[in-house]
Amino acid sequence: MQLRSAIFQLLLLHISLSTTSFWVFPVQANEPFALRISCGSRDDVRTPPTNTLWYRDFGYTGGRFANATRPSFVSPPLKTLRFFPLSDGPENCYDIENIPAGRYQIRVFFGLIADPNLASEPIFDLSVEGTQFASLKPGWSGVDEQSFAEAIVDITDTSASICFHGTGHGDPSILSIEVLQIDDNAYYLGKSWGNKVVLRPVKRLSSGTGKPAFDEDMNGTNWGGDRFWKPIKSFSTGDDQAISTENVIAETSVPPNFYAQALYQSAIVGTDREPGLSFQIDIDPNKNYSLWLHFAEIDPAVTKELQRVFDVLINGDVTFKEVDVIRMTGEQYTALVLNTTLSVSGKSLKITLNPSAGHAIISAIEVFEIITAEMTTSPDEVSALRTLKSMLGLPLRFGWNGDPCVPQQHPWSGVDCQFDSAHGKWVIDGLGLDYQGLRGFLPNEISKLQHLQSINLSENSIRGPIPVTLGDIAGLQVLDLSYNELNGTIPESLGALKNLQILNLNGNSLTGKVPANLGGRPLHRARFNFTGNDGLCGIPGLPACGPHLSVGAKIGIAFGSLFGLLFVLVFITCWWKRRQNILRAQKLAAAREAPYAKARTHFRDIQLGKQHRQLEASKNAHASESVPLS
Repeated sequence: MQLRSAIFQLLLLHISLSTTSFWVFPVQANEPFALRISCGSRDDVRTPPTNTLWYRDFGYTGGRFANATRPSFVSPPLKTLRFFPLSDGPENCYDIENIPAGRYQIRVFFGLIADPNLASEPIFDLSVEGTQFASLKPGWSGVDEQSFAEAIVDITDTSASICFHGTGHGDPSILSIEVLQIDDNAYYLGKSWGNKVVLRPVKRLSSGTGKPAFDEDMNGTNWGGDRFWKPIKSFSTGDDQAISTENVIAETSVPPNFYAQALYQSAIVGTDREPGLSFQIDIDPNKNYSLWLHFAEIDPAVTKELQRVFDVLINGDVTFKEVDVIRMTGEQYTALVLNTTLSVSGKSLKITLNPSAGHAIISAIEVFEIITAEMTTSPDEVSALRTLKSMLGLPLRFGWNGDPCVPQQHPWSGVDCQFDSAHGKWVIDGLGLDYQGLRGFLPNEISKLQHLQSINLSENSIRGPIPVTLGDIAGLQVLDLSYNELNGTIPESLGALKNLQILNLNGNSLTGKVPANLGGRPLHRARFNFTGNDGLCGIPGLPACGPHLSVGAKIGIAFGSLFGLLFVLVFITCWWKRRQNILRAQKLAAAREAPYAKARTHFRDIQLGKQHRQLEASKNAHASESVPLS
């Protein structure tokens, strides 16, 4: 009996597709990855009633810390948040690393800043992995199920980027973030959709109960995530009724969706007055949706097949015909899940259960918007832009966080993107950062932006040399670096840019000879401007060049000249001192030849001779006195 029930469930899981297929999903053996972040908290936090662990907010993003005001009682009881002033840039992200590849439920709770001066309700957009999945609406803080946004997404590169995009209406304020791994095949839509979609829950209704609940509140299996179920006791007051049971419901916590048993222990059923059921929700038009309808026969009065049979109509069209829960599951108190996907052009989605026997019954409803996942930007080009951001000292107001090109509603300021269909990636084909007060240097990594056609960095204060690697960007057509503080020579590599039509290097401090390949290019309808560089030469309109010397040669000549000058100074000093000595000697000799000088010299010689003879006589006398008598 249970085997037949499982087969019926799997067959009907995808009955909305053009062909019915059969899949066997493996059961997950280990505990799923789970990360819950208490935004703005400097310590790990546990919250009642389930003692849930929320990790401290460290190293994921920028922004500011603040105390929080919870907008809804369904929000986790956390006391802090992180907010992102619009002055710090329109795009801000939590970049979470070291995530196992797989399928994830991503949920973001919002908060209000506990400061009367900053407590206004912000309006902003959210994206995950470059795909926008939610936009806050005015008044969200007064609606329980709008106090958070959720997406089901595939993570393939062991990291997740969850971004908040300012719209000019307040600073995005984030209370908490949950990254919860679920079964790899959860909410699988079939091969025609693959994994290139993001699912956004539009509505989750638990029929017949009186209070909201998360899967964790209902002791749900972790591989199902932690879904929030909004209660609904009646679709039409007086024309239906709520029923419930405490009996065990079979076939609930099974792969791939792992629903909690409590979801099927209550239901709404029709009455004799109105046997059918009808429910309508507002949606965004011209989009694709996925519906998951949950049933279990919990009415003790219905015990066998054909006692309760009904059709399910979506916007008036029969989607599931002659649904008999007992016949399709094989017995009472057994879960049945039906799924369909459809495109809706209108602004509402109406679900009608029209019985042909007995009264209609339903336990729960899930409605998802199917969002085609965005293709991301080439990783090499993202890395190059981040290096450029660092080296140029890009102001905070630019943001430049997340992916440069997606979501397409929020590209980076100053960056032009183009989709490369051959490689399935976005690429950068234009940079426009003129008049932005940039003060850094141009990195060699700019050459990784291989698809650039236009670069305009004029009217800034960029210093240093022009990177030689710019000549590697073969498709470059416009290069405007005018009115900066660039120095050094113009690289010969720029002459290899065959597609270059506009080259503005005027208003810098460049020196040396303009490359010959650039000098003749203006004859071919190109527009080049080298004026305002006092050190450039070699083309019409600029001074003629002398022998072209490298910087090393110029330095060598300068040192040689200095050494020669020092040598000459030393030589002159030594010659002058020697000359002075010679002159002094000549003067002394001339003085000795004078008559009065000779007389004085002769008298001095007589005196010295007399003194010498007296000294000798004295020595002889002493010698004779000291000889002993024999």
